[in-house]
Amino acid sequence: MRFLIITNAPTLKRKGEQHAYAPYVNEMDIWFKHVDDVVIVSPTSYDQELLLSSFKKQPKVVSIPSLNFTTFYNMVKSVFLVPKIAIKLAVQMKKADHIHLRCPGNIGLIGCFVQILFPKKMKTAKYAGNWNPEAKQPRSYQLQKKLLSNTMLTKNIQVLVYGDWKNQTKNIKAFFTATFKNFEIEEPIKRNYNGELKFVFIGSLVKGKRPLLSIKIVEELCKQGKKIRLDVFGDGTLKEELQDYVNERNLEAYIVLHGNREKEVVKKALKTAHFLILPSKSEGWPKVVAEAMFFGTIPIVTQVSCVPYMLGYGKRGILIEPKLEEAVSHVVSELKNAEALQLKAKEGVKWSQHYTLDLFESEIAKLVKSQ
Repeated sequence: MRFLIITNAPTLKRKGEQHAYAPYVNEMDIWFKHVDDVVIVSPTSYDQELLLSSFKKQPKVVSIPSLNFTTFYNMVKSVFLVPKIAIKLAVQMKKADHIHLRCPGNIGLIGCFVQILFPKKMKTAKYAGNWNPEAKQPRSYQLQKKLLSNTMLTKNIQVLVYGDWKNQTKNIKAFFTATFKNFEIEEPIKRNYNGELKFVFIGSLVKGKRPLLSIKIVEELCKQGKKIRLDVFGDGTLKEELQDYVNERNLEAYIVLHGNREKEVVKKALKTAHFLILPSKSEGWPKVVAEAMFFGTIPIVTQVSCVPYMLGYGKRGILIEPKLEEAVSHVVSELKNAEALQLKAKEGVKWSQHYTLDLFESEIAKLVKSQ
């Protein structure tokens, strides 16, 4: 089987091997196990640093230019590049046995249009963004969702989305992603919610993740007499600003910024933490939320994308509004009932430990072989 991937994610050649963003590589390595030949159509240059990893099965890469609509010049340039990209996609789609679209993204959008010309080809699409039909999103994202959902235009496809949404077309399949394998399942330690509480923030230190709000929530809880420690794992453009905030308010005793740390360090932190706090503006399927529940850590998160679905609409975690006073008030209320928190942690473990990499791989194998 000739498996074709169309993606915005750059594929970069390093020391004779094809590399890409590590989490994406980890997922695609699983798909690649079940196909013979792999072709990736993607940009092959990138002007920022990425956490790179090499594909286990090396693909053939067809280079296309990146599209950029941030300035008038880039917009005009990109408009003229679209036909050239569309032709390259069509050529590769004709040769492929299975077309796999990675959305949302500019290249994915072009792919959504071009695939209409190949109604008999086997197809899958991974929509890694927010599939919530009511979410306010860029028009290009909305267009991709409409094209993928349109069974008259888009045929012979399974569209993998995060969350289980009402009134979807038959080709939309609720899906998930995973981090841990079956052998990593273990009985989590039972937490004491009446003593000192350990919070963790794990993610990029960027505005979209709202790390400053996380720090302010913990700061306010401490002012109210709660004994809390917050460990922040991650790096990003806000790191210096966050550290300045902690220093200026003398919060170093209970709020620590660790930067990026190895997987095992973060895993160890999740095994002992009481709560993960992540008041994001937007998410697809936030893996760290599932990872936290896997080890008995209760997520405190905003109601974005499929997060409420992941948390059983409050049964497996705490859903907050992204407003300081309201969030603090809600958390304080939840902390009063240690028995209910124990139950949330238990339900989270039960749910998350079902979604292992072993299950993920078996579902991927079905997708590749069933069409």
